[in-house]
Amino acid sequence: MPSAGHHPSGTARCRAAARPQAGPRRPIPRARRFRASPRNGASLGTRHRLARAAALALAALWAASATASEGGVDPARLERLVLQDCGSCHGLTRKGGLGSDLRREALAHWDAAALAEVILDGIPGTAMPAWRPIMTEDEAAWIARYLLTVE
Repeated sequence: MPSAGHHPSGTARCRAAARPQAGPRRPIPRARRFRASPRNGASLGTRHRLARAAALALAALWAASATASEGGVDPARLERLVLQDCGSCHGLTRKGGLGSDLRREALAHWDAAALAEVILDGIPGTAMPAWRPIMTEDEAAWIARYLLTVE
């Protein structure tokens, strides 16, 4: 019979071996080390407010740069718009595609004011959208003059 204090499964050494051993400590991943909390002086709300303020500042700078040149018109931006947005339907070389030919020869019968109105209001019943919601009249007039003069 086992004596008092002894376990029937064996010696103290066997019992220690049967217990799970803790492995080496793994380092905490860097992403989990810092948590925003009142204790460390940062909060997620503060971070979001700072990010939002930075985004608004960048948007304001972009808007200011867009209106600073040529009385509210940014020619480089509008030239990119003609190439990319208009080019997606009218072809990157403006020779036509889903939309009609936008080369100077094809638009010779248009005047700049009428062409600007088509740009702003679109053509009902066709794929030509109205750009008035996102474009000013000055920008549409610039694009119309550009299309009538560019090679």
